[in-house]
Amino acid sequence: MVYVAGGLCNLKNLSLLDLSDNELEGQLPPCLGNLTSLNTLYLSRNRFEGTFPSSLFHSLRSLTALLLTDDNFNGLFSLSSLANNSNLKVFSIICSHTNLRLETENPPFIPSFQLRSFKIRNCTLNEANAKRMPTFLLHQYDLLHLELTNTNISGAFPSWLLANNTKLTYFNLSRSLFTGPFEFNSTSKLLQMESFDISSNPIRDEIPSHVGFIFPNLISLNMSSTSLRGCFPASIGEMRQLNDLDLSDNNLSGYLPQEFGQGNNELRFLKLSNNHLSGPCLPIGSNFTSLLLLDLNNNNFKGKLEGAVMNSTELRMLDISANQLSGELPSWIGNLQHLSYLILSKNSLTGSLPESFCNLTELTCLDLSKNKFNGSLPICLNFSKLKYLHLESNHFMGLLPSTIANFPLLLTLNLMNNNFSGQLSRLNGSFLSLRVLMLKGNKLEGSIPTRLCELKNIRLLDLSQNKLSGGIPYCLNNITFGKIDAPREKEIGHFTVSWTTRFSNFQFNSLTGEVSIPKEKENFTLYKDQEVDFTTKSRYESYKGSILNFMSGMDLSSNQLIGEIPSQIGYLGSIHALNLSNNRLKGPIPETFSHLKQIESLDLSSNILTGHIPKELIQLYSLSVFSVAHNNLSGMTPDMKNQFATFDSTSYEGNPFLCGPPLQQNCLKAGRNKQPHDHLEGDDFRDAFLWSFAGAFGNEVGSASDFDEPGL
Repeated sequence: MVYVAGGLCNLKNLSLLDLSDNELEGQLPPCLGNLTSLNTLYLSRNRFEGTFPSSLFHSLRSLTALLLTDDNFNGLFSLSSLANNSNLKVFSIICSHTNLRLETENPPFIPSFQLRSFKIRNCTLNEANAKRMPTFLLHQYDLLHLELTNTNISGAFPSWLLANNTKLTYFNLSRSLFTGPFEFNSTSKLLQMESFDISSNPIRDEIPSHVGFIFPNLISLNMSSTSLRGCFPASIGEMRQLNDLDLSDNNLSGYLPQEFGQGNNELRFLKLSNNHLSGPCLPIGSNFTSLLLLDLNNNNFKGKLEGAVMNSTELRMLDISANQLSGELPSWIGNLQHLSYLILSKNSLTGSLPESFCNLTELTCLDLSKNKFNGSLPICLNFSKLKYLHLESNHFMGLLPSTIANFPLLLTLNLMNNNFSGQLSRLNGSFLSLRVLMLKGNKLEGSIPTRLCELKNIRLLDLSQNKLSGGIPYCLNNITFGKIDAPREKEIGHFTVSWTTRFSNFQFNSLTGEVSIPKEKENFTLYKDQEVDFTTKSRYESYKGSILNFMSGMDLSSNQLIGEIPSQIGYLGSIHALNLSNNRLKGPIPETFSHLKQIESLDLSSNILTGHIPKELIQLYSLSVFSVAHNNLSGMTPDMKNQFATFDSTSYEGNPFLCGPPLQQNCLKAGRNKQPHDHLEGDDFRDAFLWSFAGAFGNEVGSASDFDEPGL
């Protein structure tokens, strides 16, 4: 590094120095100040360290552009050291991986330069001066590109920046601490403004009603997560070139104005989720023919899925979940043949799915959960690209659709709480990527097929509340329950939605010193959380987003399973929740359960288990919920150590031959080493067992003849 620096410092006529995207280390050599002809300096993405030499710029009076990104500089850098660089046009710094602190008020200064582009991202700015807005910007009038994102700056929204810089094309103050009042000069238009982003600020004010008059040529408008209230301004319909509109995560209310629907034919991305908007989903007569992404989830939109959406035949994503939609799905839904993501969950939609649904062959995610749909699924379904299928909590009926076997990329299959019938063997596809299989609360019968054991990548398996019979397949230990990742996708908590949009960014010409704002195309990615309901720790929980990537469990409860618990189940070392309760399982609790080191919830209650509770279970240090209640276990309860010191008598109740704390039964008095079969034989044992088991089944126990089942 010393050798390179020494050579560079002798190039007195050098005008451009670009050291970006290398692995240069050490401190920035002060001798770079000898390069008095330098007009452009790029130092981005290296491993420079130490205090940034502010004195460097006292001699670089020809400097036009300075770009610093993701180096390891630390200490304090005052922008006042640039005050006399009268030629400076571009200043850009990103502090993502640095400890550099920026100051513009220590000391305050009046600049000799007029910037065209000023960008500070992910930096600590003016920490010693109440995190105030840089006052030197009061003297800037030629800005085209302004970005101050994630800078912890606070105070009132700086409307004076817009008044002073009428040539602004790109304006981004996102992820800061600006508050209202949110005002614009009502007499002047910012004709060159193309991108305006104030997202993730606590503005807490209304959108000015004349916003469309101020920004008539806007391409991208983002005011999401700003606590905005009031109505949706009709003047947004005057933004005839608007491509992207994001007003999500606010407190907006009222109807979408008709002017908005008729004026924005260029709109491609519309996100209004998490507000209080009402009325039709889109204004009557809307003509959003270019729309690619429509996200209206979690509002108060009512009525049928309106025909206005029908005109948006280019849609890739349609999310109107968590609203108040009603009625049947219209047949024209099949005309949206480019749809990759269709999310209509948490509404009151009814009826069966139209045959035209089979035209949606591009679907990646289909979520119709928590509605009132009924009937059978169309037999023509052929979703070869589908990864996420959520139909839970409806009234769908009929045999499990065998066509699901033709969905080879499926990661999540959730059909729980419907009226599906038939046997699990109908799911005979090769779901090698499947991570979540939820069939709870249907009318499935027959045995659990051993082929299920081939689905090695499953994290969550819920077959509870059906009529499944037979034994538990010993090969279920082949399922990893999160121990390894699925081959095609590492995460299931999120799915991504990508789109391409027009986007404004600055471009600096190092030869002429000019800054321009070309129109470019850039890909963006939206992350949508996936949500799965699963019972664990005695609670019905919703696991959403990233937590899904860490959750694993198997629930076979409330069926008619018989036989012993396979000892191999004890080798599911990565599982967090296991529920085998409310079946007819008999025999001992496998000692191998002591190997369930990650287990947090273990429920074996309401079965016919016998024998001792393995004392080795006290080694399960993650266990927070444990129940073996209402069985026929005997002997002494596990020592009240580690997690078992937290379990009360409800974990053991309904086992008359168990003794020891926290139960009231004293082991010495009960005969510590005696078990039921030591002194009861034949009908005597049978009657004693039925009497003890009556607590688990209440009035369902009538007489001994009620239990004339094989194996009892």
